[in-house]
Amino acid sequence: SGNTIHIMSSMIPIFIMPIAVLDAVHILSEFFDRYPHYRDRGATLNAVMGDLHKPMLFTSLTTAVGFGSLALTPIPPVQIFGLFIGAGVLLAWLLTVTLVPAYIMLMPDKALEGFGKTNENEEERRSPLDRALSWTGRVSFGKARTVLLGVLVVGIIAVYGITRIQINDNPVKWFTPGHEIRVADRALNERFGGTYMAYLTLSAGKTENLSGNGAAALVERLSLLPEPASSRLLELVSSEPARNAPDRAALLDILSSGAQEAQDGAVSDEEWDAWDEALLALEGIEQEDEIFKNPEVLRYIENLQEHLERTGLVGKSNSLPDIVKTVYRELLGDDQAFRIPNTPAAVAQTLITFQNSHRPQDLWHFVTPNFQRTNLWLQLKSGDNVDMKAVTAAVDRFVSENPPPVPLKHEWFGLTYINVVWQQKMVSGMLRAFLGSFIVVLAMMAFLFRSFWWGLLSMVPLTFTIAAIYGLIGLIGKDYDMPVAVLSSLSLGLAIDYAIHFLARSRDLREEHETWEDTVTAVFGEPARCIARNVIVIGVGFLPLLAAPLLPYRTVGVFISAILVLAGAASLFILPALLTLFEDQLFKVTDISEKEGEAT
Repeated sequence: SGNTIHIMSSMIPIFIMPIAVLDAVHILSEFFDRYPHYRDRGATLNAVMGDLHKPMLFTSLTTAVGFGSLALTPIPPVQIFGLFIGAGVLLAWLLTVTLVPAYIMLMPDKALEGFGKTNENEEERRSPLDRALSWTGRVSFGKARTVLLGVLVVGIIAVYGITRIQINDNPVKWFTPGHEIRVADRALNERFGGTYMAYLTLSAGKTENLSGNGAAALVERLSLLPEPASSRLLELVSSEPARNAPDRAALLDILSSGAQEAQDGAVSDEEWDAWDEALLALEGIEQEDEIFKNPEVLRYIENLQEHLERTGLVGKSNSLPDIVKTVYRELLGDDQAFRIPNTPAAVAQTLITFQNSHRPQDLWHFVTPNFQRTNLWLQLKSGDNVDMKAVTAAVDRFVSENPPPVPLKHEWFGLTYINVVWQQKMVSGMLRAFLGSFIVVLAMMAFLFRSFWWGLLSMVPLTFTIAAIYGLIGLIGKDYDMPVAVLSSLSLGLAIDYAIHFLARSRDLREEHETWEDTVTAVFGEPARCIARNVIVIGVGFLPLLAAPLLPYRTVGVFISAILVLAGAASLFILPALLTLFEDQLFKVTDISEKEGEAT
């Protein structure tokens, strides 16, 4: 829809700006911490880029994959959004790893005097962030089982919350409750039948063709006509044009045209009368196919309308039976006559009267000229997709419990129904995109760490984060709408960045220490500070969206910040706990992988 195009396009710079600075934050943070040890820009940058080039590349690739997976959705605005953000992330990485080091090298030495953290400055070295990270390292290592038990409990609650998620959207609710559009919407729907239009089409079942009982019944009726009409029409039924007719309606057109030509060429009154009787018979057969002149069918539609209005979701409906009842009452001049006439001929007379008193084409807004398809105009008091789905379910239930007098099939159209179809495509498309990007990112992580188990380990924090956030959505009763659906795929590429940096630096630092216990202190120094600074930057970077006038922007701001902050916290708590419990197995795999890499 047009609303989706505008919202998704306007969100492109909003997403790119906070994400584009992440690699720069890593480089500058590491440079800030290491420069005092080298006091040389070139040596410091070589050390920094040596440690960070691979994690930064893979974090950028995973983020691009997360956004690029939106191309798997069947919705063009979402596809464009994902592809543009993915390309922007890769461009930001390229510019960061080239321009930032070049800029640092061009800075004068004077600008770097006093730059960085020194051991002499004890107060800065033990900043609140350092103390918080040191405490996190001690807890995640010393109480690893307790941390993982807490993760398990939260995971169980999250799964329960996910089962309570309600998939629903309503573009009008993208505005704040006090917005004049929302106020007008509430006022109109309180005082009138409803402002959300949906249309239900009822049409005849499959029309009989020349095969089977349909053809046999037609031939039997033609054989009862007077001669020469009977013989000539039966010959015409056997002709090639008649045999190729797609259905009985087309066949009757062929027979009527032949009968009219024969009547025009009649040489006697008796022959003309025979063809006149044949034309009347064919017209009667055609009228039998005009099912929406059948009083029983119209009463069935009337009952369907009453059933829908009793649901409380449909405020008002308009249909062909309403026209017939209104005109019939006016013809008789009796308010008690507001009903469907008892014969098709009487119904036909009301419709002719309606056409004579209106523009003739007005009738075709409700029924086709062959009276084999009709429309019901439904006015809903709510534009929520769940309400539209409830109306469609009510129709399905009514049809199954009350079979129509003739075979009918029903179909839906209209903007309110289109929103339901769009939502279904959005949800299914986002699920495919999420699963596809999850598999791709897992494969990338296994390639990066040269180990399936390390790759799987890197997926744990983001899996926990996504489950926790969407479980919270279900618990608080927040609808799973367009912004929330989009975030499911976006969060995957972003949330794994912290795990990549943490695990990559943990493996590197583990080579410098004998045990993981000795490594923890080092990991929660420079590497953890970089991660924490990124969490702060990107978490704060999306918060200005809270001042946006549209609720989808606010939703994105709150949830993307929550997802990324929680993913950072999960990486700093869960990953050390898992490495503590499975130290022997994981670092044994690391040693084997490195030896295989060296041998290669």
